[in-house]
Amino acid sequence: MTTADAGPEDTLDLKLPPEVLALFAEDPAVRPAAPAALDDLLDGVADWSPADTSAGTFRLVPIDLERDLPIVTHWMNDPTVAEFWELDGPPGIAEKHLRAQLDGDGRSVPCLGVLDDTPMSYWEIYRADLDPVARYYPARPHDTGIHLLIGGVSDRARGLGATLLRAVAEQILAHRPACARVIAEPELRNTPSVAAFLTAGFRFSAELELPGRRAALMIRDRAFRHLL
Repeated sequence: MTTADAGPEDTLDLKLPPEVLALFAEDPAVRPAAPAALDDLLDGVADWSPADTSAGTFRLVPIDLERDLPIVTHWMNDPTVAEFWELDGPPGIAEKHLRAQLDGDGRSVPCLGVLDDTPMSYWEIYRADLDPVARYYPARPHDTGIHLLIGGVSDRARGLGATLLRAVAEQILAHRPACARVIAEPELRNTPSVAAFLTAGFRFSAELELPGRRAALMIRDRAFRHLL
């Protein structure tokens, strides 16, 4: 379900109005909230500190359905994104997908990726060991997974996906001490996405036969984080 650094040139891009951008720059409601509970399955994604990257300051902002549904719906209707996520159509389709996570037990947290105060990507940080994907690979306790899509065409095919993947993987390992591995399962045929994970320090571990698709199991190991 991952679309990193891929997209046709004729895909529509989204230009956010200044008042929307201002929400992310100024409104404290979109900034990290109160400290997470001790039993938080993902150790408080909302509290994770921003990452300084070569592209700018990046942070994950958990989805607010009322605020963020329009932009997520727009991205899901991008033909390149729709090919892999299959959530195109009216807003209700994306809403159902988001609400299932927001109303769940916290094992998956949907987020906007905000770069220098501009929302430009959609992420899902999830407990892979508690996800159905754990039936298809030898999962370990606290394995943490990433799903990603880059929203704007102008942000694709220039290495940004790999830069942000490396930053988010580092955030996971820094803020989740029990997690020894960050995993992902992009579709094998999504070669730009697989390449972005490799560039970000993930290793190709195996091919997975998941329901309806063949995926590449990509792993970034805590033990090798300073070497890759």
